Amino acid sequence: MKVLLTQTIEKTGIVGEVISVSEGFARNYLLPKRLAIEPTEGNIKRLEAAKMEYERQQKLLREQKEKLVAAITGVEIAIERASNEEGHLFGSVSRRDIADELQKLGHAVEPDDVRLDEPLRRIDTFMVKVQLAGDLATQIKVWVVRDKSTQAQDATDEAAATADAAAEQTEQANAPAAE
Repeated sequence: MKVLLTQTIEKTGIVGEVISVSEGFARNYLLPKRLAIEPTEGNIKRLEAAKMEYERQQKLLREQKEKLVAAITGVEIAIERASNEEGHLFGSVSRRDIADELQKLGHAVEPDDVRLDEPLRRIDTFMVKVQLAGDLATQIKVWVVRDKSTQAQDATDEAAATADAAAEQTEQANAPAAE
């Protein structure tokens, strides 16, 4: 069944486009929700302006994304996380964390734009892909660094252990030799 879309539907078509869909999809979803109408000459002419406006907006959005890719190319961000002594994080760094850091720098990047196979779970430097459109992508460097409070706690623990060892050695030296 052929229908004329009155709104853009992702993975189906754009406003003003005549598409072929199954009768069930048209009758049960598109037509009752007024997402599509019958493709008559009058309807096609009426929606031509809406189609041109949609294409103009898509062109502007594309230009903005191209500028954003140019702006974030080569950007490096640092994310602090608590970790153990071996560098394994007590948690992870996700796409949302990376997008939030980029947004703090003034870049309009959404979590869905950040491509990670799996969350980052260790202290290291990672190259992370940011893909804003099918062919608009770049890579940024993400430094996952140890949280300063964790470092301070480790230093305090190490100092306490050193003090305990020194006190024990002093006790042993001062104790009379028992025979």
